[in-house]
Amino acid sequence: MAGTDILIGIDAGTSVIKAVAFDLAGRQLASAAVPNRYTTGADGSATQPLAQTWDDCAQALRMLGEKVESLAIRTAALAVTGQGDGTWLAGKGNAPVGDAWLWLDARAAPTVGELAARQANRARFEATGTGLNTCQQGSQMAHMRAHRPELLEAAEVALHCKDWLYLNLTGVRATDPSEASFTFGNFRNRQYDGTVIAALGLEDQRHLLPPIVEGTEITHPLTPEAARETGLRAGTPVSLGYVDMVMTALGAGVYGGGGRDVACSTVGSTGVHMRAVRWQEVHLNAEGTGYVICLPVPGVVTQVQTNMAATLNIDWVLNLAADVLKGFGQDAGPRDLVGHIDRWLVASRPGQIVYHPYISEAGERGPFVNARARAGFTGLSQAHGYADLLRAVAEGLGHAMRDCYAAMGRLPGELRLTGGAARSAALRGIFSASVNAPVRVSAREEAGAAGAAMMAAVAIGAYPDMDACVAEWVLPLLGEAEPPDPALVAAYDRIFPAYRAAREALPPAWDALATARRTGD
Repeated sequence: MAGTDILIGIDAGTSVIKAVAFDLAGRQLASAAVPNRYTTGADGSATQPLAQTWDDCAQALRMLGEKVESLAIRTAALAVTGQGDGTWLAGKGNAPVGDAWLWLDARAAPTVGELAARQANRARFEATGTGLNTCQQGSQMAHMRAHRPELLEAAEVALHCKDWLYLNLTGVRATDPSEASFTFGNFRNRQYDGTVIAALGLEDQRHLLPPIVEGTEITHPLTPEAARETGLRAGTPVSLGYVDMVMTALGAGVYGGGGRDVACSTVGSTGVHMRAVRWQEVHLNAEGTGYVICLPVPGVVTQVQTNMAATLNIDWVLNLAADVLKGFGQDAGPRDLVGHIDRWLVASRPGQIVYHPYISEAGERGPFVNARARAGFTGLSQAHGYADLLRAVAEGLGHAMRDCYAAMGRLPGELRLTGGAARSAALRGIFSASVNAPVRVSAREEAGAAGAAMMAAVAIGAYPDMDACVAEWVLPLLGEAEPPDPALVAAYDRIFPAYRAAREALPPAWDALATARRTGD
């Protein structure tokens, strides 16, 4: 479009919605963010009002307009991604049907247990490449069908977060190939699959699934109503991005290895471990866990395993130190202690204690699924001090990462890191040694929004294909490769079998603990 030089990426996370402006070469110009609130309940619910989420998105775009001069007339296109899974129902006139069930919602747990026990579940997994869990729209809709049928009866379409925002931006009911195929379809052809829908018991709800739109090829114009609410120009092309996990990985470097077997881990509150492969190379593990999520590249998908908690474990161990210090009248919080992590790691020996980082109350989901899994140390002695505990926690994150990549078939040849933990040189060294691969860190600030904007860039012809876009938007922002320390690699090779052996032996203990705690309430 003549006179336009800006692409906007919208990243609607669970707690924050961001609108980010990039120039056509991928340089970030400005960003705006609005908190995105949600509500949890004692019944395991986690919900968010649909109208509120759209209002917050529109506000973020208006705020971006205040930061970028002439944003409306300079915008060539915008794209939207957002939190994955969950169920966002719309009915007559595109009005919300209740509040959205988020990916955090656990109410479908009994239904997941029933579906997972059926013989048809393996065929569902073989098609989708995705393990069954409570966060997925298919599980939630199956639970609604059994327990809240009035919701599905009032609905005309079942959307995800980004799909809901796309509907408000364009008036078009649609979803993208990534969420469609890992929930209801087949990653090989990126279409809905009748076997999967039948395995979920949702044949009668098939009409609620929206058309699948490829956002690198098809855009829809911003409606006049959305233009008034966002401050942008009516008719601006809008691209429907893929789910936020793969948009973040795309922006951070999961694709574009130049022949190297690269992987990308986002190590934040949770851990997301991904590798890009041709769909013919997908490794489906016997346990039926993980995700296979399409990339906006023909024939290429990501294999994904996710840890329920990553740096939350480090927050916990730092809180222990903070609590002790408060007992002696020193007011120091975890943020004050972060700067001491590298010093504590230097003061301890590697590979001495096994720690399983299952600190989340929801247990673990990758590379195994067990809601009763809990964190713990194995191998403590009276000779160990606080520095040893902290090192074990950090190494536990590395072992969990290795556990996840091993479930995908092989360890990567190069690891690209994003997330808060990537800022620590010591943690990078632990992760690098854990998978025995050099580490590179992306300097990209808003990788999720960038991944979405890259789809818009291809859609409007700014680049001929995603490979060309990656070459300019992603690869130049990757730092130099940091090779693994051979001594650390050897230490972790020795202790990882103990990590796996303990993890595989602990489920009966987790069950007994859960029973004991429930009985004691």
